[in-house]
Amino acid sequence: MKLRLALLSALAAAFCIAQAEDKPKTDSKTMPKPEIVKSEDEWKKLLTPEQYQVTRMRGTERANGAAYAEFEKQGEGTYYCVCCGAELFTSNEKFHSGCGWPSFYDSSKAKGVLEKVDDSHGMHRIETVCKRCDAHLGHVFEGEGFKTPTDRRFCINGVALNFVPKGGEAPKLLELGSAAVQQKKDEVAKEGGVEVKK
Repeated sequence: MKLRLALLSALAAAFCIAQAEDKPKTDSKTMPKPEIVKSEDEWKKLLTPEQYQVTRMRGTERANGAAYAEFEKQGEGTYYCVCCGAELFTSNEKFHSGCGWPSFYDSSKAKGVLEKVDDSHGMHRIETVCKRCDAHLGHVFEGEGFKTPTDRRFCINGVALNFVPKGGEAPKLLELGSAAVQQKKDEVAKEGGVEVKK
């Protein structure tokens, strides 16, 4: 049994690492625009190199790494986006899948997780991102036979998550930058039929 789990974990790791090299192809016309928009340099100042690689460059952390070991020890609490502080998952949806990455069977009631079509590497998958800042979280898989309420597995990079134990204070939401605020105001004005002056 241990050999089988080790083999499955190794195969899953190879699969996810290979997937991370291509950015997902999505129809930008139908996807909502993130509220938080920052330059690459701004994100690099806010994140560790590993967090940046995973969340902004759509990378994948190593299976069964330090972030996963920490995740396995965590009790009741809430998981927030490491980039912007949006609520993503809670310990209520957490389960042990044996894949080597944090697993949840659903996102939290806050609905901070967005699912996007990912047709990279000649495969059809669903990428999960933070709805607020477009941080890459991982992928969601369906129909794997887990005895969970949804039979879905959100396979999430641990470095993309900020865990706060039950009763702890939620992280402060990253504020919209002035350029992002102005862009949002311009979009609302344009939708209302007001001509935007540049």
